[in-house]
Amino acid sequence: MLKNRKNPPKSPAKLILRAAPRYKTRALLQLGHLTFQAAIGRNGRTCLKREGDGKTPMTTMPILYGFHRGDRISALKTSLTMHRTRSDMLWCDAPADPNYNRPAKAPFKPSHEEIQRQDGLYDVCLVLDWNITSRRRNLGSAIFMHMIRPGYEPTAGCVALHPRDMRRILPFLRKGRKIMVL
Repeated sequence: MLKNRKNPPKSPAKLILRAAPRYKTRALLQLGHLTFQAAIGRNGRTCLKREGDGKTPMTTMPILYGFHRGDRISALKTSLTMHRTRSDMLWCDAPADPNYNRPAKAPFKPSHEEIQRQDGLYDVCLVLDWNITSRRRNLGSAIFMHMIRPGYEPTAGCVALHPRDMRRILPFLRKGRKIMVL
């Protein structure tokens, strides 16, 4: 029997992120029987996320969509909507600005993240629904799942994976798929 290759593979169980033993800035991401190392916030995890606290929110977050560097990475296998990055793509992290925790376009003076980064962190970047659909000032912004820095250095609150592991989980992801951070 031939399988329809247009349909993504069946998703194994849940996407769960648990603290790694001994390191508050490391975690283990579980997808069914697969387990991957991940980097998390420089100050660990929290139930009371605030802008700039360096913590990864402990909650369940749907995956909304993603970005990718088309000049560096091609042929991603996922049913998620993936937008190719451009040099003018930004993400506002200034709580007082009306664009807070939303995409923005350069030139843009308020505080922001560049989406098309030179360091490769956002070569694949998935937008997690933290403070986006129900946005409130100062509760944290730009919570993404993206690529790691060398040595699994901590993030500012995001979840970071090795590029090899990101490619392994992408086929199982779709809009609305949830990541549970425990």
